[in-house]
Amino acid sequence: MRIGFRSLLIAALAAALLGTGVCAAKAQELLDVMARLGSPESGGKGAARKPADRPPAAIWLFPLDGQPAPPDPVRKYTLLQKNKEFLPHLLVVPVGSVVQFPNADPFFHNVFSLFDGRRFDLGLYEAGSTREVTFGKEGISYIFCNIHPEMSAVVIALSTPYFAVAEAHGMFRIHDVAPGNYRMEVWVQGMDADELKGLSRRVTVSDGHADLGIVPLTHSPHAPAPHTNKYGKPYDSKDSTVY
Repeated sequence: MRIGFRSLLIAALAAALLGTGVCAAKAQELLDVMARLGSPESGGKGAARKPADRPPAAIWLFPLDGQPAPPDPVRKYTLLQKNKEFLPHLLVVPVGSVVQFPNADPFFHNVFSLFDGRRFDLGLYEAGSTREVTFGKEGISYIFCNIHPEMSAVVIALSTPYFAVAEAHGMFRIHDVAPGNYRMEVWVQGMDADELKGLSRRVTVSDGHADLGIVPLTHSPHAPAPHTNKYGKPYDSKDSTVY
């Protein structure tokens, strides 16, 4: 039996429309997932009331059902140096991302990281210039300026696109998460590794379970420990702004 060109064209259009429908259905399954950072004042049972109550924090989800996490497009991020601060203080990026470190201050900076994660030293560079680093593997990088001891930042590189940094009032929002089972990991500044491990848990994301509840903080995290310069020595006590 012969099949005419018109019949083949109709069949092809129908298949294309059906495929589009399937893709649209799959897109509709993606969910926005929420969680909240608990307040030490409430024994970890409620969200922090004020931004000052909340330490910098992030959560992320690793798939457990064998499905690989979709790759996040590699792009550039910015960690700005301004008024002797890194902005933002906490930056989470997918593995393979490039982070730029522009100097917006009217003096020199020297950005370095010698702790876990990505080890690097960008050297001394002047106002108005920028340098960049590729974060090619998973890890947490603690970043400082070799001239100004008050400057610090954290870059977390992850192999999953499902992550969020806590908002001003302790809310986490992870967008476009596929339904399934995940391991939730947490990082909170000032908490020990064992404490953070205790916050890790298995979670299920579905239409009825897109709220992961409270990430409990039963006590206020301690202040970050003092750090040395890139040579492992104490910072010079005199003001180095002239550099």
